Amino acid sequence: MAMIGRKNKQKKENRMKINKWWVVGICLALLGEAGVWAQDKVPAPMRDVNQVVDNTLDSLNKARMARPVPGSTRKAGCPVLFLVGNSTMRTGTLGNGNNGQWGWGYFLHEYFDESRITVENHALGGTSSRTFYNRLWPDVLKGIRRGDWVIIELGHNDNGPYDSGRARASIPGIGKDSLVVTIKETGVKETVYTYGEYMRRFIRDVKARGAHPILMSLTPRNAWDDADSTVITRVNRTFGLWARQVARKEHVPFIDLNEITARKFERFGKEKVKYMFYLDRIHTSAFGARVNAESAVEGIRGCKRLKLAGYLKPQADKAARVARKKGCPVVFTIGDSTVRNADEGDSMWGWGSVLAEQLDTARVTVVNCAMPGRSARTYLDEGRWDSVYHALQPGDFVLIQFGHNDAGPINTGKARAELRGAGDESRVFRMEKTGQYQVVYTFGWYLRKFIMDVREKGAYPIVLSHTPRNKFDNGKIERNTGSFGAWTRDAAERAGAWYVDLNKISGDKLEKMANEQGLRLVGEYFKNDHTHTSLKGARLNAQSIAEGLRMTDCPLKDYLRD
Repeated sequence: MAMIGRKNKQKKENRMKINKWWVVGICLALLGEAGVWAQDKVPAPMRDVNQVVDNTLDSLNKARMARPVPGSTRKAGCPVLFLVGNSTMRTGTLGNGNNGQWGWGYFLHEYFDESRITVENHALGGTSSRTFYNRLWPDVLKGIRRGDWVIIELGHNDNGPYDSGRARASIPGIGKDSLVVTIKETGVKETVYTYGEYMRRFIRDVKARGAHPILMSLTPRNAWDDADSTVITRVNRTFGLWARQVARKEHVPFIDLNEITARKFERFGKEKVKYMFYLDRIHTSAFGARVNAESAVEGIRGCKRLKLAGYLKPQADKAARVARKKGCPVVFTIGDSTVRNADEGDSMWGWGSVLAEQLDTARVTVVNCAMPGRSARTYLDEGRWDSVYHALQPGDFVLIQFGHNDAGPINTGKARAELRGAGDESRVFRMEKTGQYQVVYTFGWYLRKFIMDVREKGAYPIVLSHTPRNKFDNGKIERNTGSFGAWTRDAAERAGAWYVDLNKISGDKLEKMANEQGLRLVGEYFKNDHTHTSLKGARLNAQSIAEGLRMTDCPLKDYLRD
């Protein structure tokens, strides 16, 4: 009986084991099905809204050669700031603006004390969080050391198909979803994760090195909520939100670059925002790239207890120095040597230095910011316009006069000319002296930029045709009505500025003087050559400006002397 009992007990245990393994098998099968089901339920990739052609991963080898070896810029005992991103941070394979587009990472180093920290831009156009992490990040990670910093700004390219073409999309969101795909073109299998998961992996890799990660939201596109909107479309419901959420959970700084720059764009207005981009609505010109770089710096300064801010250069006052009288506007003049020259004694004079004689200086201040030898383009390139722009206040006035130096070579010699005309044309040139690439626009384009900047500040733009020269043909003084005069007028009319035809008003006076009293008398109004004026000539031009203002409805005429 005991033997039978033991046998029955053994059979029962065996049956239980069989049943147990049957249950386990069923569970595993169900789990497998659940796994398949979960992958089937992974969100579809986001639609490619940018619709631009940027750098592709085919250029990876070339890009690696063009970029610094990770960590190679390191100075003894100093940290490195690594930039991780896409074409909005580093445009094109070489990242040098040779296509007219610039990423903000190119300019960021200018804001840091490079004796204490170096900036390495490892971004590559066309990459997503997924493709950067898989293909570029391992090399970058090798160069990161304890105490370094890593800024990560990715997401523009995290759309499109999962498994074909560029195959760069990440799964939308920050969850733990994953998807095994087979790349159609290669047959290679790859596990795809969410955007948030890639961000977490970047963060944890950086922390594991003893370095400091910083997440940034995407740069804004030239995209508005609708045709009549004055609001830039944000990414605060997708990548901006996801980056913020990941940063919060991982306890790392987050800088809303999208929001900081978008607020600036809204203040600029649609017309000015257009020249923040080049060729498309996502890739920035040098102007837009600098705006984004400044926004990044503002974000760094604004983060509480972010030690990276300690490596920034002191904030410089970019505004021109102006001795303002309380409640009184300022009249700024910009231009070339006919506006400002030596302006003393028996030398050459510019009309900007005697303009105050035509105005009630108890109620208005004149600041002559012109510079000899400058064209509209070089005045902008050298940062001279920025100092005026930052000094402007609502109710101020800006008198703009260029044209004397705006012809000639564009990229050789003095390299100060623009494209002829007043249209929207532009070309990329390689500058002979520097070897750097630059987008050059038309003469009229530069004038329109000045005008739009002035209007943005709530000030009044006044555009003048350039002063006449002491050049006569059969009793007729040389005019510029077919070139710079016409382009100046066109720019003023298109951009909504007041226009004074200084060339005609002063030219008529000199022509009449020559016909009635001879060319010798006209010569007294010039000094050394046929372009630069004496004090007498400068005063003639200032008087002509006053006469021209009286023929307009410009508020500046209310400040003229009786």
